[in-house]
Amino acid sequence: MRAWLLPALLLLSVEAHAEACVVHSQGERLEVKLCQENRSIPTQLFREGFCQPQMQGQKVEVAFVDNCPAGAFGVCRNAKVSNQPYRQDIHYYGVASDARYLKPFCEAQSQGKWE
Repeated sequence: MRAWLLPALLLLSVEAHAEACVVHSQGERLEVKLCQENRSIPTQLFREGFCQPQMQGQKVEVAFVDNCPAGAFGVCRNAKVSNQPYRQDIHYYGVASDARYLKPFCEAQSQGKWE
């Protein structure tokens, strides 16, 4: 490997991680707030796909930030995106009792680590 290539690769991995989106959706009976922090998803795909959820009957607001805000009741670290090689950290806000559903999903389906 060329000597100049390693610092460039390290910079790219840091750059990808310093990117997140806060998704807040509201519907008739459901309100969800989470933040997706990019680990390895290509930037354009992250911004135009992962951070643009289509939720029927829901009002959805998305804000792009450098890092997820503090105050999450749980975080699924290094969550694998189904059927794809990409990883992200998902921060959950709102109803802490939802952790009883989110933790098993994080660990079994997403192969992540619940914190």
